[in-house]
Amino acid sequence: MLKIWGRISSINVRKVVLTAQLLQLPFERVDAGAAFGIVKAPDYLARNPNALVPMIEDGDFALWESNVIVRYLCARHASGDFCPQDLRERFDAERWMDWQQTTLNPAGREAFIQLVRTPPEKRNAAAIAASVAATEPLLAMLDAHLGRRRFMGGDRIGMADIPIACEMHRWWGLPLEHPPHPHLQRWYEGMRGLPAARGVLDLPLS
Repeated sequence: MLKIWGRISSINVRKVVLTAQLLQLPFERVDAGAAFGIVKAPDYLARNPNALVPMIEDGDFALWESNVIVRYLCARHASGDFCPQDLRERFDAERWMDWQQTTLNPAGREAFIQLVRTPPEKRNAAAIAASVAATEPLLAMLDAHLGRRRFMGGDRIGMADIPIACEMHRWWGLPLEHPPHPHLQRWYEGMRGLPAARGVLDLPLS
């Protein structure tokens, strides 16, 4: 059985859990990271020297880095479906997955840290405003993209939808005024309504 190491409060762990549930893979999840510890234990470090979550164990194979895990599970269990075989389609998906990690996530992260994980009296309003200013143009870009297709890659759900959905769960869960992005909202509500999204996209932020 697939084993997932990591606390569900982590956006990166949520990506992996959502993937496993979409692919209908049986799995065991072990709380790890932050208050749960484990990640600095010698036998964890032997498999994941990065000392972060998530990590999966698939038989005797250990893998870390969330979007890489999503790619691996989709390629292993849904090649040609969640993971396109056509190279152009596949690398279009890969592009959006990398963009989530390198552009969208860094833009919104500070607002999340300030509004969810920082006591109110210690919050930095300027940092929140800067994070909002960096994120909103990216959401407008996503909205335009999803105005031309049903899912990130076209007419069917694929691996690129997974990290973007988890990012939107985090962003729209923040106590902020959120400008309308109708195409993005239509797509996200569709993702959130999937049975596989239960226990992931319906969780409060923490």
